[in-house]
Amino acid sequence: MKIHSKKILVLPFLKIPSGHQQVADSLIQDIQSNEARMECEKAEILSYSYGKMESFVSAFYLKWIHLFPNLYNWVYQQSVYRNIEQNKKFRMYELLFLARMKQLVEEMQPDCIICTHALPSYMLNALKEKNTIKTPVINVYTDFFIHSFWGTTYIDFHLVSTPYMKELLIKKGIQAQRIWYTGIPVHHEIRPNTNPAMKHHSPFLSILVTGGNLGVGALEDLLKSIETTGKIKYFVLCGKNNRLYQRLKSLNNPFFIPLTYISCRKEMNELYDSIDGILTKPGGVTISEGLRKRKPIFIYHALPGQEVINLHQLQKLGVVFYLNSWDHMESQLLTFFKSKEHLEKMKSNIENYHHQLMDKTISELVCQILPR
Repeated sequence: MKIHSKKILVLPFLKIPSGHQQVADSLIQDIQSNEARMECEKAEILSYSYGKMESFVSAFYLKWIHLFPNLYNWVYQQSVYRNIEQNKKFRMYELLFLARMKQLVEEMQPDCIICTHALPSYMLNALKEKNTIKTPVINVYTDFFIHSFWGTTYIDFHLVSTPYMKELLIKKGIQAQRIWYTGIPVHHEIRPNTNPAMKHHSPFLSILVTGGNLGVGALEDLLKSIETTGKIKYFVLCGKNNRLYQRLKSLNNPFFIPLTYISCRKEMNELYDSIDGILTKPGGVTISEGLRKRKPIFIYHALPGQEVINLHQLQKLGVVFYLNSWDHMESQLLTFFKSKEHLEKMKSNIENYHHQLMDKTISELVCQILPR
């Protein structure tokens, strides 16, 4: 009997190695490794529509965050995180992308579309509102909140990561059965830990330090502020920042271990298993991987815009520990791990987070909505 394949179109935005791209790649890996009848294809609407303009926009976006963080945060809050319960119209973006999105869908003829970014979601919601397309669309939110640029009303299903996100969607008129509490999807090679034990046999703690893949933020300043005492080893994910990697190597500090970009998720999984905690920014993917591994997560800095809001939501969930001062950083970390109360409270909050998640994989959920 011939198996008719189903085409899944996955839509992130921009080509920079952001959470939108990482989640898109993880979804494709999960779906294609579990469902032989599904073919996944990824498309980026700005490149599709305007070619090389995408690289200019990506560079401008990163430069803006780096040079004018407060301005970026203000614009972000005012444009997409103000009065978020209201459905807003973004006419300029419709003018730029709506016809191109219609063309892309007609060209690809997918059986299902997955959005990991708000812009394609907004365009597809507008097309479905006009009854221009009937293809099932799934929003996969890659942060711990929903802003008003996301299309919601006519989107078929929503994958969320906090109770607050579900409550917001219900207030916006979305039926509860169309909202799936999955958490932010991570690569299947990042295996869940049910009860990660502290490595008591080790004479020092092992902390994984990461600043994200975008090359912006305060990672270098943080490392300069840490005075090592020999009680903690810091494994620093330098990503593609070769300058930082070489600088850390030249220090010859046995307690700063720089690591180059790790593309293999199996290797990344082994690294997570070898450490006691994670010192990071509140990016959706890194936090979700840390939660999946059930590791204590410490936040040292939040980029303006998305990460500031993520931090607020994660603090409400009680699954991260915010280090709002870098003074005596090592002492703060050691104090946390010596406190049974702190460890038990974070462990309980992380378990409560996992307890609320659905036990189905993304590929199983996608199968549910595809026509037979």
